[in-house]
Amino acid sequence: MIINVEPCDPRVPKALYLLNQSHKLMSDLYPSESNHFLSIDALAAPKVTFVVGKIKNDIVGCGAILRCKNYTEVKSMFTDPIARGQKVADQILIYLISLSKELGFKQMYLETGIGLDAAHYLYKKHGFSFCEPFGKYTEDPLSVCMHKILK
Repeated sequence: MIINVEPCDPRVPKALYLLNQSHKLMSDLYPSESNHFLSIDALAAPKVTFVVGKIKNDIVGCGAILRCKNYTEVKSMFTDPIARGQKVADQILIYLISLSKELGFKQMYLETGIGLDAAHYLYKKHGFSFCEPFGKYTEDPLSVCMHKILK
C-alpha cells in the first residue's frame, strides 16, 4: 500500500473532517483543561506545517508540526479509523521528523493523553521517550509528554 504524505490546508473538507473527528474524540476522553489541540485556524498559521496522508488520493490521516524557538512540537496526529493498521501514522510521523531536521531543529516534543497506548507505541517506535512537561504544559495526570533528539 502506497501512502503519500504532503502539506495541505487543514480547511480542505476531508482534512477538516478528520480534525473534527480527532477533536471530538479528545473532548470525549478528556476535560477541556487537559485538551491542547490547535484550532483549525491555528493549524493554518505560518508557524505550522500541516500534512495529510493519502491512500489512492484519499486523505486518511493528518499531522502537523508547530515550529517553536528551539524545537518542533508534533500536533494533530490522527488516522481515519477505516485506515488504521495501514502504517499511515508511521509515514506521517516519518515525514514530520524529516521536515523538522530539514528545518534545522535538533529536538521534537509532543503532548498526548494517557491511555492512548497505540499512539504511545507509535512515538516510542520512532525514538520518542517520556519526559517532563515542556513549553506551556504543566503537570497533568491525564497528560503525557514525549521528546526526541534529532540526529
